[in-house]
Amino acid sequence: MKDAYLDIETTGLSPGDCKITIIGIHLSDGIEDGFVQLVGDEITPDNLLAALAGVKTIHTYNGSRFDMPFIAARLGVDLTRDFDHCDLMYDCWRNNLYGGLKRVERTLGIARRLVDINGLEAVRLWWRYENDYDREALRILCEYNREDVVNLKTLKEKVVAMAGVGMDKAPDCGTG
Repeated sequence: MKDAYLDIETTGLSPGDCKITIIGIHLSDGIEDGFVQLVGDEITPDNLLAALAGVKTIHTYNGSRFDMPFIAARLGVDLTRDFDHCDLMYDCWRNNLYGGLKRVERTLGIARRLVDINGLEAVRLWWRYENDYDREALRILCEYNREDVVNLKTLKEKVVAMAGVGMDKAPDCGTG
């Protein structure tokens, strides 16, 4: 069984008014890693479920409050019903690591190439692509999303390692 590290990009915060622009999924079975990215019209329930074939646990950061409900509202797919879900944000909190993903990454020394991109800039990049046909904006947005999901795996590994040297506990994949 594989683990999936999932992150979405959207046009805003409200699933009622905004759409999902990218779903990034980093897959790992402990031996090999893979990566799937659904962009724009590729984002369908069937494509998402096909990308998650063979997955046991989906790891997110703040996914319990954002990614999973957004996917359920926009695509009609409740991933928490079909997969175990581990929201790494709560595991970070249990280990006194607070803030958004980028802040926690900085605290733990997890490298990020696109340090100047955040959620608001991700929305702007999508609209530059959508409205102005700016392929470079889409390339940057896809790379930003890829860094998010690859770094989720590194984050999980670091939280597990910290638990081994006296931190509160390793990831509790029953959370979320």
